[in-house]
Amino acid sequence: MKYVLITPAHNEEKFITKTLDSMAAQTLLPERWIIVDDGSTDRTAEIVESYQERYPWIELIRWPSRPDRSFAGKVHAFNAGLERARGLELDIIGNLDADLSFDPDYLAFLMQRFFHDRMLGVAGTPFIEDDGYDSALDSFEGENHVAGGCQLFRRQCFEDIGGYVPNPAGGIDWIAVTTARMKGWKTRSFPEKRFHHYRPLGTAGRSGMAASFSYGEKDYYLGGSPVWQLFRVAYRMTKPPFFIDGLALLSGYCWAAIRRVERCVTPELMRFHRREQMQKLRAIFRSILRFKKIDNFSVMIDETH
Repeated sequence: MKYVLITPAHNEEKFITKTLDSMAAQTLLPERWIIVDDGSTDRTAEIVESYQERYPWIELIRWPSRPDRSFAGKVHAFNAGLERARGLELDIIGNLDADLSFDPDYLAFLMQRFFHDRMLGVAGTPFIEDDGYDSALDSFEGENHVAGGCQLFRRQCFEDIGGYVPNPAGGIDWIAVTTARMKGWKTRSFPEKRFHHYRPLGTAGRSGMAASFSYGEKDYYLGGSPVWQLFRVAYRMTKPPFFIDGLALLSGYCWAAIRRVERCVTPELMRFHRREQMQKLRAIFRSILRFKKIDNFSVMIDETH
């Protein structure tokens, strides 16, 4: 399987060396790894250039600094890298964040999964963070979700969903993987591997509480069910820092609802999303009634059996 990776990077000098070293050690190298320096004011571009001199499959694109920064900008940077890859023969297109590390056989492992399943449209793995967070154990996103840090698409699937949606408020990786599933593609996060994520989710330039508030807002404008949100908040209140994180999440969702923030998803995608959330809730309650341990990661798989 031939693959291309694209990495939009902004002020990543603290972590990007870990990602560069992980890629240099891969047993299956990409046709091209295009890193788009999105107006960094630190040494990100210089660090990448030092690796580009040693590895011809690394390509750096420099973009000027933009005063108005948003998640839509990340999509535009990604698309600039994708345009540079046009004309290459490839099977897989991947987004790779610049603050990760992973095992030398990580990408070979994922390519094997694509090779053996033609309907696999999006693939990745769970991830861990320095504070002990493990997305397979501490989140209910589950096996069908693929984290945006390392999100690989079969080329036909990526074209089918229309690529990433440049939504200024975020959720671009979630919209992509959920749309793929809605269109009939398999999306899988394989628990045999993990990547290490060094910057806690959503904390770029803000505190953990502010990140939770922002996630609550995002849950609303991505069309999340209010019923699901109440259970999500209750669950988060049981995790450190107790109550505070959950309250921030609830406040963000309610504040977005009060302001009637325009949702960035189609009615069709919102209905699909809420139907999946209700399936998860049913599976969770079924496990509770049977005095069975809840498996956060495979709860949707259990529901289908």
